[in-house]
Amino acid sequence: MSEQMPRQPMPEQPAAERRHNFKEVPLGYSPETARAEAGRCIQCKKPGCVSGCPVGIDIPAFIKPIADGDLPAAVAKLAERTALPAVCGRVCPQESQCEAQCVLGKKGAPVAIGRLERYAADWARADNYAVVPPKAPATGKKAAVIGSGPAALTVAGDLILKGHEVTVFEALHQAGGVLVYGIPEFRLPKAIVQRECDNLAALGVRFELNSVIGRLKTIDELLEEHDVAFVAVGAGTPTMLGIPGENLVGVFSANEYLTRSNLMKAYLFPQYDTPMYQGKNVAVFGAGNVAMDAARSALRLGAENVKIIYRRSREEIPARAEEVHHAEEEGVELCLLSAPLEFIGDEQARLTGVKLEKMELGEPDASGRRRPVPLKGSEYVIDLNLAVVAVGTASNPLITNTTPGLAVDRRGYIVAEDSSGKTKKPRVWAGGDIVTGAATVILAMGAGRAAADSMHQFLTWGW
Repeated sequence: MSEQMPRQPMPEQPAAERRHNFKEVPLGYSPETARAEAGRCIQCKKPGCVSGCPVGIDIPAFIKPIADGDLPAAVAKLAERTALPAVCGRVCPQESQCEAQCVLGKKGAPVAIGRLERYAADWARADNYAVVPPKAPATGKKAAVIGSGPAALTVAGDLILKGHEVTVFEALHQAGGVLVYGIPEFRLPKAIVQRECDNLAALGVRFELNSVIGRLKTIDELLEEHDVAFVAVGAGTPTMLGIPGENLVGVFSANEYLTRSNLMKAYLFPQYDTPMYQGKNVAVFGAGNVAMDAARSALRLGAENVKIIYRRSREEIPARAEEVHHAEEEGVELCLLSAPLEFIGDEQARLTGVKLEKMELGEPDASGRRRPVPLKGSEYVIDLNLAVVAVGTASNPLITNTTPGLAVDRRGYIVAEDSSGKTKKPRVWAGGDIVTGAATVILAMGAGRAAADSMHQFLTWGW
Protein backbone atom coordinates (compact mmCIF):
# COMPACT_ATOMS: atom_id res chain seq x y z
CA MET A 1 0.00 0.00 0.00
CA SER A 2 2.87 2.38 0.84
CA GLU A 3 4.21 2.08 -2.71
CA GLN A 4 0.84 3.08 -4.21
CA MET A 5 0.35 6.23 -2.15
CA PRO A 6 1.41 9.35 -4.07
CA ARG A 7 4.17 11.62 -2.77
CA GLN A 8 2.64 14.20 -0.46
CA PRO A 9 2.92 17.80 -1.71
CA MET A 10 4.35 20.54 0.48
CA PRO A 11 1.95 23.45 1.15
CA GLU A 12 3.40 26.83 0.19
CA GLN A 13 2.64 30.52 0.39
CA PRO A 14 0.84 31.60 -2.79
CA ALA A 15 3.27 33.18 -5.25
CA ALA A 16 1.31 36.43 -5.46
CA GLU A 17 1.69 36.89 -1.69
CA ARG A 18 5.19 35.60 -1.05
CA ARG A 19 6.86 37.76 -3.71
CA HIS A 20 6.13 40.69 -1.40
CA ASN A 21 7.48 39.22 1.84
CA PHE A 22 10.50 37.41 3.22
CA LYS A 23 8.55 34.76 5.11
CA GLU A 24 9.46 31.15 4.39
CA VAL A 25 7.91 29.83 1.18
CA PRO A 26 7.26 26.14 2.01
CA LEU A 27 5.00 25.91 5.04
CA GLY A 28 5.95 22.43 6.23
CA TYR A 29 4.04 19.19 6.57
CA SER A 30 1.15 18.74 8.98
CA PRO A 31 1.43 15.72 11.33
CA GLU A 32 -1.07 13.83 9.19
CA THR A 33 0.76 14.57 5.94
CA ALA A 34 4.13 13.71 7.46
CA ARG A 35 2.88 10.35 8.70
CA ALA A 36 1.36 9.61 5.30
CA GLU A 37 4.61 10.47 3.50
CA ALA A 38 6.71 8.53 6.00
CA GLY A 39 4.41 5.57 5.43
CA ARG A 40 5.54 5.44 1.79
CA CYS A 41 9.03 4.30 2.86
CA ILE A 42 9.27 0.54 2.32
CA GLN A 43 12.20 0.18 4.75
CA CYS A 44 14.66 -1.41 2.33
CA LYS A 45 17.07 -3.95 3.79
CA LYS A 46 19.88 -2.30 1.82
CA PRO A 47 18.76 1.34 1.63
CA GLY A 48 20.41 3.21 -1.21
CA CYS A 49 19.32 6.51 0.30
CA VAL A 50 21.88 6.15 3.10
CA SER A 51 24.73 5.80 0.62
CA GLY A 52 23.49 8.97 -1.08
CA CYS A 53 23.81 10.99 2.14
CA PRO A 54 27.26 12.58 2.63
CA VAL A 55 26.95 12.34 6.43
CA GLY A 56 25.48 8.83 6.44
CA ILE A 57 22.14 9.47 8.17
CA ASP A 58 20.24 6.23 8.78
CA ILE A 59 17.30 7.51 6.77
CA PRO A 60 14.83 4.59 7.11
CA ALA A 61 15.49 4.55 10.86
CA PHE A 62 14.41 8.19 11.30
CA ILE A 63 11.47 7.91 8.88
CA LYS A 64 9.81 4.89 10.56
CA PRO A 65 9.28 6.68 13.90
CA ILE A 66 7.58 9.53 12.01
CA ALA A 67 5.19 7.02 10.45
CA ASP A 68 4.59 5.60 13.94
CA GLY A 69 4.04 9.03 15.47
CA ASP A 70 7.17 8.79 17.63
CA LEU A 71 8.82 12.15 16.97
CA PRO A 72 11.34 11.97 19.85
CA ALA A 73 12.76 8.75 18.37
CA ALA A 74 13.01 10.33 14.92
CA VAL A 75 14.85 13.38 16.30
CA ALA A 76 17.20 11.17 18.30
CA LYS A 77 18.09 9.11 15.25
CA LEU A 78 18.82 12.25 13.22
CA ALA A 79 20.98 13.63 16.05
CA GLU A 80 23.28 10.63 15.77
CA ARG A 81 24.63 11.87 12.42
CA THR A 82 23.72 15.52 11.91
CA ALA A 83 23.73 18.72 13.95
CA LEU A 84 21.83 20.66 11.27
CA PRO A 85 18.66 18.72 10.35
CA ALA A 86 16.44 21.81 10.08
CA VAL A 87 19.00 23.39 7.74
CA CYS A 88 19.59 20.34 5.56
CA GLY A 89 15.89 19.60 5.32
CA ARG A 90 15.50 22.99 3.65
CA VAL A 91 18.54 23.64 1.48
CA CYS A 92 20.13 20.28 0.62
CA PRO A 93 19.68 19.03 -2.95
CA GLN A 94 17.98 15.81 -1.87
CA GLU A 95 16.81 15.21 -5.42
CA SER A 96 20.39 14.50 -6.51
CA GLN A 97 21.58 12.79 -3.32
CA CYS A 98 19.49 10.66 -0.92
CA GLU A 99 16.23 10.85 -2.84
CA ALA A 100 18.01 10.03 -6.09
CA GLN A 101 18.85 6.61 -4.60
CA CYS A 102 15.32 5.88 -3.30
CA VAL A 103 13.96 2.69 -4.86
CA LEU A 104 10.49 4.21 -5.21
CA GLY A 105 11.96 6.74 -7.61
CA LYS A 106 12.56 4.03 -10.21
CA LYS A 107 8.85 3.78 -11.01
CA GLY A 108 7.42 6.90 -9.40
CA ALA A 109 8.27 9.65 -6.94
CA PRO A 110 10.88 9.02 -4.23
CA VAL A 111 10.10 9.44 -0.57
CA ALA A 112 10.31 13.13 0.42
CA ILE A 113 13.30 12.57 2.70
CA GLY A 114 14.24 16.23 3.00
CA ARG A 115 10.73 17.33 3.87
CA LEU A 116 10.49 14.64 6.56
CA GLU A 117 13.87 15.67 7.99
CA ARG A 118 12.64 19.26 8.15
CA TYR A 119 9.37 18.12 9.76
CA ALA A 120 11.12 16.23 12.56
CA ALA A 121 13.58 19.09 13.20
CA ASP A 122 10.84 21.72 13.20
CA TRP A 123 8.77 19.67 15.64
CA ALA A 124 11.74 19.55 18.02
CA ARG A 125 12.26 23.31 17.74
CA ALA A 126 8.58 24.16 18.23
CA ASP A 127 8.26 21.76 21.16
CA ASN A 128 11.59 22.91 22.62
CA TYR A 129 12.67 19.28 22.54
CA ALA A 130 16.43 18.76 22.49
CA VAL A 131 18.49 15.62 22.28
CA VAL A 132 21.53 16.08 24.49
CA PRO A 133 24.08 13.58 23.21
CA PRO A 134 26.55 12.13 25.72
CA LYS A 135 29.92 13.89 25.98
CA ALA A 136 33.13 11.98 26.46
CA PRO A 137 35.31 12.92 29.47
CA ALA A 138 37.40 16.05 28.97
CA THR A 139 40.71 15.37 27.23
CA GLY A 140 42.32 18.75 27.86
CA LYS A 141 43.03 19.05 24.12
CA LYS A 142 42.09 22.26 22.32
CA ALA A 143 40.83 22.75 18.77
CA ALA A 144 40.53 26.03 16.88
CA VAL A 145 37.88 26.17 14.15
CA ILE A 146 38.16 29.05 11.69
CA GLY A 147 34.81 29.89 10.15
CA SER A 148 31.30 28.98 11.28
CA GLY A 149 29.57 27.59 8.22
CA PRO A 150 28.28 24.02 7.89
CA ALA A 151 31.72 22.34 7.76
CA ALA A 152 32.93 24.30 10.78
CA LEU A 153 29.78 23.69 12.83
CA THR A 154 29.99 19.96 12.10
CA VAL A 155 33.62 19.78 13.27
CA ALA A 156 32.82 21.82 16.38
CA GLY A 157 29.88 19.59 17.27
CA ASP A 158 31.78 16.35 16.73
CA LEU A 159 34.92 17.39 18.62
CA ILE A 160 33.08 18.83 21.62
CA LEU A 161 31.25 15.51 22.06
CA LYS A 162 34.57 13.67 21.91
CA GLY A 163 35.76 15.60 24.95
CA HIS A 164 37.95 18.25 23.35
CA GLU A 165 37.74 22.01 23.92
CA VAL A 166 36.54 23.86 20.81
CA THR A 167 36.68 27.55 19.96
CA VAL A 168 35.06 28.80 16.75
CA PHE A 169 36.52 32.00 15.26
CA GLU A 170 34.07 33.83 13.01
CA ALA A 171 35.07 36.94 11.06
CA LEU A 172 31.55 38.40 10.94
CA HIS A 173 29.30 39.52 13.79
CA GLN A 174 26.99 36.49 13.58
CA ALA A 175 27.79 32.79 13.40
CA GLY A 176 26.53 30.61 10.57
CA GLY A 177 28.74 31.49 7.61
CA VAL A 178 27.03 31.18 4.24
CA LEU A 179 23.89 29.95 6.01
CA VAL A 180 23.28 33.49 7.30
CA TYR A 181 24.96 35.79 4.80
CA GLY A 182 24.19 33.88 1.61
CA ILE A 183 20.78 32.21 1.92
CA PRO A 184 17.69 34.45 2.14
CA GLU A 185 15.19 34.34 4.99
CA PHE A 186 12.45 32.99 2.71
CA ARG A 187 14.54 29.88 2.09
CA LEU A 188 16.28 29.46 5.47
CA PRO A 189 15.09 31.51 8.46
CA LYS A 190 18.00 32.87 10.46
CA ALA A 191 16.43 31.80 13.76
CA ILE A 192 16.94 28.18 12.72
CA VAL A 193 20.67 28.68 12.17
CA GLN A 194 20.97 30.58 15.45
CA ARG A 195 19.30 27.74 17.32
CA GLU A 196 21.82 25.26 15.93
CA CYS A 197 24.67 27.54 17.06
CA ASP A 198 23.04 27.96 20.47
CA ASN A 199 22.82 24.18 20.82
CA LEU A 200 26.56 23.91 20.20
CA ALA A 201 27.24 26.68 22.70
CA ALA A 202 25.16 24.78 25.27
CA LEU A 203 27.45 21.79 24.74
CA GLY A 204 30.48 23.97 25.51
CA VAL A 205 31.61 25.29 22.11
CA ARG A 206 32.99 28.86 22.43
CA PHE A 207 32.19 31.34 19.65
CA GLU A 208 34.58 34.25 19.10
CA LEU A 209 32.79 36.62 16.71
CA ASN A 210 34.33 39.57 14.85
CA SER A 211 37.58 37.59 14.75
CA VAL A 212 39.30 37.82 11.38
CA ILE A 213 41.95 35.12 11.43
CA GLY A 214 44.84 36.19 9.24
CA ARG A 215 44.56 39.69 10.72
CA LEU A 216 43.67 39.34 14.41
CA LYS A 217 45.84 36.24 14.70
CA THR A 218 47.53 33.93 12.23
CA ILE A 219 47.03 30.18 12.07
CA ASP A 220 50.52 29.72 13.53
CA GLU A 221 49.60 31.94 16.48
CA LEU A 222 46.43 29.90 17.03
CA LEU A 223 48.52 26.72 17.02
CA GLU A 224 50.56 28.14 19.90
CA GLU A 225 47.35 28.10 21.97
CA HIS A 226 45.56 25.09 20.43
CA ASP A 227 46.58 21.55 19.57
CA VAL A 228 44.87 21.50 16.16
CA ALA A 229 43.13 23.88 13.76
CA PHE A 230 40.40 23.38 11.19
CA VAL A 231 40.07 25.93 8.37
CA ALA A 232 36.57 26.35 6.92
CA VAL A 233 36.41 29.93 5.69
CA GLY A 234 34.41 29.15 2.55
CA ALA A 235 34.79 30.61 -0.90
CA GLY A 236 33.53 34.12 -0.43
CA THR A 237 35.50 36.15 -2.95
CA PRO A 238 33.17 37.25 -5.75
CA THR A 239 33.85 36.43 -9.39
CA MET A 240 32.85 39.15 -11.83
CA LEU A 241 32.14 39.04 -15.57
CA GLY A 242 35.18 40.99 -16.76
CA ILE A 243 33.24 43.14 -19.22
CA PRO A 244 33.23 46.95 -19.71
CA GLY A 245 31.07 48.92 -17.31
CA GLU A 246 31.32 46.68 -14.26
CA ASN A 247 32.36 49.69 -12.16
CA LEU A 248 29.15 51.58 -12.86
CA VAL A 249 26.94 52.50 -9.94
CA GLY A 250 24.29 49.80 -9.76
CA VAL A 251 26.44 46.76 -10.59
CA PHE A 252 26.88 44.43 -7.60
CA SER A 253 28.35 41.06 -6.88
CA ALA A 254 25.84 38.59 -5.48
CA ASN A 255 28.06 38.35 -2.38
CA GLU A 256 27.54 42.00 -1.48
CA TYR A 257 23.90 42.13 -2.55
CA LEU A 258 22.86 39.08 -0.54
CA THR A 259 25.05 39.91 2.46
CA ARG A 260 23.44 43.34 2.74
CA SER A 261 19.97 41.85 2.50
CA ASN A 262 20.52 38.78 4.67
CA LEU A 263 23.20 39.22 7.31
CA MET A 264 22.85 42.99 7.55
CA LYS A 265 19.04 42.73 7.50
CA ALA A 266 18.28 45.27 4.78
CA TYR A 267 15.14 43.24 4.09
CA LEU A 268 13.79 44.43 7.47
CA PHE A 269 13.94 48.16 6.61
CA PRO A 270 13.14 50.42 8.45
CA GLN A 271 13.76 48.25 11.53
CA TYR A 272 17.33 48.00 10.20
CA ASP A 273 18.71 50.94 8.22
CA THR A 274 21.29 49.04 6.15
CA PRO A 275 21.55 50.89 2.81
CA MET A 276 20.23 48.81 -0.10
CA TYR A 277 20.48 49.90 -3.71
CA GLN A 278 16.97 49.96 -5.12
CA GLY A 279 16.32 48.73 -8.64
CA LYS A 280 13.11 48.69 -10.62
CA ASN A 281 14.55 46.87 -13.64
CA VAL A 282 16.93 44.19 -12.39
CA ALA A 283 19.08 41.64 -14.19
CA VAL A 284 20.86 38.79 -12.42
CA PHE A 285 23.70 37.13 -14.33
CA GLY A 286 24.07 33.40 -13.72
CA ALA A 287 21.55 30.62 -13.05
CA GLY A 288 22.71 28.80 -9.93
CA ASN A 289 20.97 28.79 -6.57
CA VAL A 290 22.72 32.05 -5.64
CA ALA A 291 21.34 33.72 -8.77
CA MET A 292 17.83 32.52 -7.93
CA ASP A 293 18.25 33.82 -4.37
CA ALA A 294 19.34 37.22 -5.65
CA ALA A 295 16.55 37.47 -8.21
CA ARG A 296 13.85 36.47 -5.73
CA SER A 297 15.29 38.87 -3.13
CA ALA A 298 15.19 41.73 -5.67
CA LEU A 299 11.47 41.14 -6.22
CA ARG A 300 10.82 41.28 -2.50
CA LEU A 301 12.87 44.46 -2.19
CA GLY A 302 10.62 46.28 -4.66
CA ALA A 303 11.80 45.48 -8.18
CA GLU A 304 9.14 45.65 -10.89
CA ASN A 305 10.96 43.48 -13.44
CA VAL A 306 13.61 40.86 -12.71
CA LYS A 307 15.45 38.85 -15.35
CA ILE A 308 17.87 35.95 -15.04
CA ILE A 309 20.45 36.27 -17.82
CA TYR A 310 22.00 32.88 -18.64
CA ARG A 311 24.14 31.95 -21.62
CA ARG A 312 22.96 28.35 -21.82
CA SER A 313 19.51 26.74 -22.10
CA ARG A 314 17.07 25.62 -19.41
CA GLU A 315 18.47 22.07 -19.48
CA GLU A 316 21.88 23.32 -18.31
CA ILE A 317 20.63 25.50 -15.44
CA PRO A 318 22.62 24.43 -12.33
CA ALA A 319 20.09 25.68 -9.75
CA ARG A 320 17.74 23.24 -8.06
CA ALA A 321 14.58 22.69 -10.10
CA GLU A 322 12.51 23.72 -7.08
CA GLU A 323 14.26 27.08 -6.88
CA VAL A 324 13.76 27.75 -10.61
CA HIS A 325 10.10 26.79 -10.27
CA HIS A 326 9.61 29.11 -7.31
CA ALA A 327 11.38 31.98 -9.08
CA GLU A 328 9.24 31.68 -12.21
CA GLU A 329 6.05 31.40 -10.14
CA GLU A 330 6.97 34.67 -8.46
CA GLY A 331 7.50 36.47 -11.76
CA VAL A 332 11.23 36.16 -12.47
CA GLU A 333 11.82 35.97 -16.22
CA LEU A 334 14.43 33.57 -17.60
CA CYS A 335 16.40 35.20 -20.41
CA LEU A 336 18.20 32.15 -21.77
CA LEU A 337 20.91 31.73 -24.43
CA SER A 338 22.05 35.31 -23.85
CA ALA A 339 25.44 36.58 -22.69
CA PRO A 340 26.47 40.07 -21.52
CA LEU A 341 28.92 42.12 -23.60
CA GLU A 342 28.92 45.52 -21.88
CA PHE A 343 27.16 47.45 -19.12
CA ILE A 344 25.90 50.85 -20.24
CA GLY A 345 25.79 53.95 -18.04
CA ASP A 346 24.79 57.61 -18.10
CA GLU A 347 26.90 60.73 -17.58
CA GLN A 348 26.76 60.20 -13.80
CA ALA A 349 28.25 56.72 -14.25
CA ARG A 350 25.00 55.09 -13.21
CA LEU A 351 23.84 51.86 -14.81
CA THR A 352 21.13 52.26 -17.45
CA GLY A 353 21.32 49.04 -19.45
CA VAL A 354 23.30 46.09 -20.69
CA LYS A 355 24.26 44.97 -24.17
CA LEU A 356 23.67 41.25 -24.71
CA GLU A 357 24.27 38.83 -27.54
CA LYS A 358 22.32 35.71 -28.35
CA MET A 359 23.98 32.31 -28.12
CA GLU A 360 23.53 28.81 -29.46
CA LEU A 361 24.81 25.60 -27.93
CA GLY A 362 27.75 23.78 -29.49
CA GLU A 363 29.77 20.77 -28.38
CA PRO A 364 30.11 19.84 -24.67
CA ASP A 365 32.90 21.57 -22.74
CA ALA A 366 34.95 20.34 -19.76
CA SER A 367 31.90 20.59 -17.48
CA GLY A 368 29.95 18.21 -19.71
CA ARG A 369 27.50 20.94 -20.67
CA ARG A 370 27.18 22.13 -24.26
CA ARG A 371 29.37 25.15 -24.87
CA PRO A 372 27.55 28.41 -25.69
CA VAL A 373 28.63 29.93 -29.02
CA PRO A 374 27.83 33.57 -29.96
CA LEU A 375 25.51 34.26 -32.89
CA LYS A 376 27.01 36.96 -35.10
CA GLY A 377 24.99 40.14 -35.41
CA SER A 378 22.62 39.20 -32.59
CA GLU A 379 23.45 42.01 -30.15
CA TYR A 380 20.60 43.75 -28.36
CA VAL A 381 20.21 46.10 -25.37
CA ILE A 382 17.86 45.90 -22.39
CA ASP A 383 17.19 48.66 -19.87
CA LEU A 384 18.11 48.10 -16.25
CA ASN A 385 19.26 50.06 -13.22
CA LEU A 386 20.48 47.19 -11.02
CA ALA A 387 22.68 44.27 -12.05
CA VAL A 388 23.71 41.41 -9.78
CA VAL A 389 26.57 39.17 -10.89
CA ALA A 390 26.16 35.61 -9.63
CA VAL A 391 28.57 33.59 -11.76
CA GLY A 392 30.55 31.93 -8.99
CA THR A 393 33.04 32.66 -6.25
CA ALA A 394 36.73 32.23 -5.58
CA SER A 395 38.82 31.43 -2.53
CA ASN A 396 39.62 34.10 0.05
CA PRO A 397 43.42 34.44 0.09
CA LEU A 398 43.66 35.91 3.60
CA ILE A 399 44.36 32.61 5.37
CA THR A 400 46.57 31.10 2.69
CA ASN A 401 48.66 34.28 2.32
CA THR A 402 49.39 34.40 6.06
CA THR A 403 50.00 30.69 6.68
CA PRO A 404 53.40 29.32 5.58
CA GLY A 405 53.32 25.67 4.59
CA LEU A 406 49.64 25.58 3.68
CA ALA A 407 49.58 24.28 0.09
CA VAL A 408 47.01 25.61 -2.38
CA ASP A 409 46.00 24.52 -5.88
CA ARG A 410 46.13 26.66 -9.01
CA ARG A 411 42.78 28.28 -8.10
CA GLY A 412 43.94 29.20 -4.60
CA TYR A 413 41.94 26.53 -2.75
CA ILE A 414 43.59 24.68 0.11
CA VAL A 415 44.96 21.24 -0.75
CA ALA A 416 43.58 18.66 1.68
CA GLU A 417 43.10 14.89 1.67
CA ASP A 418 39.61 13.86 0.57
CA SER A 419 39.29 11.17 3.22
CA SER A 420 40.54 13.15 6.21
CA GLY A 421 40.81 16.86 5.46
CA LYS A 422 44.49 16.85 6.39
CA THR A 423 46.47 19.66 4.80
CA LYS A 424 50.18 19.76 4.00
CA LYS A 425 50.73 21.78 7.18
CA PRO A 426 51.06 19.74 10.40
CA ARG A 427 48.15 20.01 12.85
CA VAL A 428 45.97 21.84 10.31
CA TRP A 429 42.88 20.40 8.62
CA ALA A 430 40.54 22.07 6.13
CA GLY A 431 37.17 21.38 4.58
CA GLY A 432 34.13 22.81 2.84
CA ASP A 433 34.19 25.37 0.04
CA ILE A 434 37.76 26.53 0.80
CA VAL A 435 38.87 23.08 -0.38
CA THR A 436 36.28 22.11 -3.00
CA GLY A 437 35.12 25.46 -4.29
CA ALA A 438 31.45 26.40 -3.92
CA ALA A 439 29.41 23.26 -3.24
CA THR A 440 26.47 22.15 -1.08
CA VAL A 441 25.81 22.41 2.64
CA ILE A 442 25.67 18.66 3.09
CA LEU A 443 28.96 18.05 1.24
CA ALA A 444 30.62 20.59 3.52
CA MET A 445 29.16 18.76 6.51
CA GLY A 446 30.48 15.47 5.17
CA ALA A 447 33.96 16.99 4.89
CA GLY A 448 33.64 18.31 8.43
CA ARG A 449 32.69 14.87 9.78
CA ALA A 450 35.70 13.22 8.09
CA ALA A 451 38.03 15.94 9.38
CA ALA A 452 36.68 15.68 12.92
CA ASP A 453 37.30 11.93 12.95
CA SER A 454 40.86 12.46 11.72
CA MET A 455 41.52 15.27 14.20
CA HIS A 456 40.20 13.11 17.04
CA GLN A 457 42.58 10.30 16.05
CA PHE A 458 45.48 12.76 16.09
CA LEU A 459 44.48 14.27 19.45
CA THR A 460 44.02 10.81 20.96
CA TRP A 461 46.86 8.76 19.47
CA GLY A 462 49.03 11.28 17.65
CA TRP A 463 48.34 10.08 14.09
